[in-house]
Amino acid sequence: MPDSLIPYDEIVQEALRAVVGRVLGSVAESGGLPGEHHFYITFKTQAPGVDIPQRLIERFPDEMTIVLQNRYWDLTVDDRRFSVGLSFNQVPSKLVIPYSAVTGFHDPAVNFELRFQATEDPGSGPEPHDEAENDAVVATPVEEGSNVVAVDFKRKRGD
Repeated sequence: MPDSLIPYDEIVQEALRAVVGRVLGSVAESGGLPGEHHFYITFKTQAPGVDIPQRLIERFPDEMTIVLQNRYWDLTVDDRRFSVGLSFNQVPSKLVIPYSAVTGFHDPAVNFELRFQATEDPGSGPEPHDEAENDAVVATPVEEGSNVVAVDFKRKRGD
């Protein structure tokens, strides 16, 4: 099968990351999360445009998961990135995260999940990592369901 000259995988990834921006933008405009909704957002800590405290980069050198639920502030959203205030071990922190750095978005209230390709090598998955454990968060187990959307474009190559 010939390689496509149209970068479909990149176009789809970008469109699905826009879903994250639209959801976060809606929350920012309304001033809070509706009902029981809350978000687990996983991102690459070393990706271009990510701006987080050095202590978090040292603790999570590859990837980290944050939770937007009860204790967050100053959620600001634009077409390329979002920023949010969270507390880690009672230390307030501002995080700036471009959508291009996001590798996962999960809303356990409705079991909706998006996963994104993180590297150029589609055969390698994300490294295992601890959750960021921002303050006052209760973790909910993730169950597989019909609302999970995973995008994994694996190119077939001839030998």
